Amino acid sequence: MERDLRETPLFIEVERFFRSVLEPGFNRAWPAGDPAPSPDGRWIAFRGGRLDRLEGHALGRICLVGADGSDLRQVTGGPNDDSEPRWSPDGTRLSFRSDRLAKDRHQIFVLDTALPAEARQVTTLAGAVEWHRWSADGTRLLVGLAGSAAEQADALGSGTLGGKQDVPAWVPEIESSDDAEGERRSLWVVEVETGKARRVSPESRNVWEADWCGDARAVAITSDGAGEDAWYGAGVSMIDLETGAERPLATSEVQLGWVAGAPAGDQVAVIEAVCSDRVVVCGDLRVIDVASGSMTPIALGDVDASRASWLDDDRLLVFGRRGLRSLALEVSLGDGAVREMWTTDGAVGELYHPSGAAFDGGVAVLASSHRRPPSIVVVNREGAEREVAAPRHAGHDVVLGAAGRREVMRWTSSDGLEIEGLLTLPKGDGPFPLVLDVHGGPIGNVDDRFPGTLDALLLSRGFAILEPNPRGSTGRGQDFARRVVGDMGGLDVDDVLAGVDAVVQAGHADPDRLLLTGGSYGGFMAAWIPTRDERFKASVSISPVTDWWSERYDSSLGAWVGEFLGGEPQDVPEEYTARSPVLHTETVTTPVLLTSGRHDRATPVGQAVEFYRALRERGVPTEVVVYPQEGHGVGEYPAVLDLATRMIAWFERFLPPAGSER
Repeated sequence: MERDLRETPLFIEVERFFRSVLEPGFNRAWPAGDPAPSPDGRWIAFRGGRLDRLEGHALGRICLVGADGSDLRQVTGGPNDDSEPRWSPDGTRLSFRSDRLAKDRHQIFVLDTALPAEARQVTTLAGAVEWHRWSADGTRLLVGLAGSAAEQADALGSGTLGGKQDVPAWVPEIESSDDAEGERRSLWVVEVETGKARRVSPESRNVWEADWCGDARAVAITSDGAGEDAWYGAGVSMIDLETGAERPLATSEVQLGWVAGAPAGDQVAVIEAVCSDRVVVCGDLRVIDVASGSMTPIALGDVDASRASWLDDDRLLVFGRRGLRSLALEVSLGDGAVREMWTTDGAVGELYHPSGAAFDGGVAVLASSHRRPPSIVVVNREGAEREVAAPRHAGHDVVLGAAGRREVMRWTSSDGLEIEGLLTLPKGDGPFPLVLDVHGGPIGNVDDRFPGTLDALLLSRGFAILEPNPRGSTGRGQDFARRVVGDMGGLDVDDVLAGVDAVVQAGHADPDRLLLTGGSYGGFMAAWIPTRDERFKASVSISPVTDWWSERYDSSLGAWVGEFLGGEPQDVPEEYTARSPVLHTETVTTPVLLTSGRHDRATPVGQAVEFYRALRERGVPTEVVVYPQEGHGVGEYPAVLDLATRMIAWFERFLPPAGSER
């Protein structure tokens, strides 16, 4: 396929479809996440996403809407990105992060909500602010600051956070063990009125996340190392905000994330879970006693916790997942009572797992489903929900017009384990050509979200889409998630192939028209499955791992590789060899298109190139596409259009849709 597709008929057709979905929403911010109720419950601030043209990506804008659904408006205008709205405790000020002064270098700004004034920058910190929290008295901010060379989580696109340097093109890129300080994340306290800022975390420690724990301390997830793979061994610590002294509080054999300090400062809530990605933490809820360091499990039945926040010193608001359902729970620590406030079949939150925010009247969330575009929803304490920001445009109708129905499918794998997933069908009668789309992780999940534009494009062209949740997925308990550890590409392959069989047996899919795709770990599966099954007519492998040997030391996630493969290459070489697609191409007949981003540090470019060259030597149709400005996955326009065009062209080249004249 040629390098520049922009003048080809298919690219023009794909661009026309994307415009039909996205252009009706240009020049306006649409609900995108991070709802923040005001302390008095009258307003909901949230991050809106605004895309004005098919260039770059949607930029954040801070929006406000009345809790009764009135007076929806955008209150910031950039330039660049505005995100993470947070109310001062008295409700008179609204803070947010913005890189309006220097791209990718977010700083803290504050709006006076009573006055139509410009936002004021609170202070200037040397790096990029990743998050911030108000103190209970409203005088200080707890701030997480990433150095200019800090690594981005692969689930957020990989690469580094510091932005592009203005240097000549010939200047080399450098990584050095001497640059640890530029890679670090540190903890700061900033006085809101004066802008005075103090670093409060030790120079030698990396602070991944933190929260207030009383007035004088912070609870944090910390590690010695600053690289992305150091997070997998990070523990919970208390940091004295006056002296900077750090006291270790808890460690785990798996991972810890989303810490939350109780108002009184005597307890800490944290999620403990086996994880494959730093920001994808969904598992068991624990409460740590600050004085003793003892960590107590909190029983939630069959719910995997994904986020917890304190309602008061005895009660927690917990978001979580039960299979494909999202839930909000109120947990009383005094008597252990767990009250299910709300549950939905749809998706809740913007980042992989359910999340939201509490206020006196209930909770505010970003909600969506197969038939509901993303909306800000308020749920009262009795579980009744009300959309307060649910704007619609003609592009939503295009998506809804392309999709037929979505079904929850359940089937039995080769060892008798029940697996579930989502099947989305196009309009019309089957059987349809089927795209098996395997999610990343492997610790992750698919849920009932509003279809993305690429999925809508596939549906509009008559493809059905199966998205399974094989072993390793969240929402089924930690035992289910751990089943993939030490067995990547093993029984989880049986899980997804059994799902394909179930869809075929139900009459929804044509067994002679099967296709395959996935990104990240799903990209690995899109390269690995063709070594085990010849039924798939074409595969598109996005940001894959194809060689576990090179992934161990070429990737920012090397420590995770060793953990999930059961040891280091010198200790278990047979595992690295047996599970690397590039070493098993002798049986592959499926044409494979591979894509990678030049700035991807999680699954570097070489992973795609190795598999491409191995297939090419064996005469298997294959192509590799490297996007020069992308990281882990493809998220910037017009590269998104290019990827969509290549995927459709690859699928239709080897599998023309029934009745197609193309």
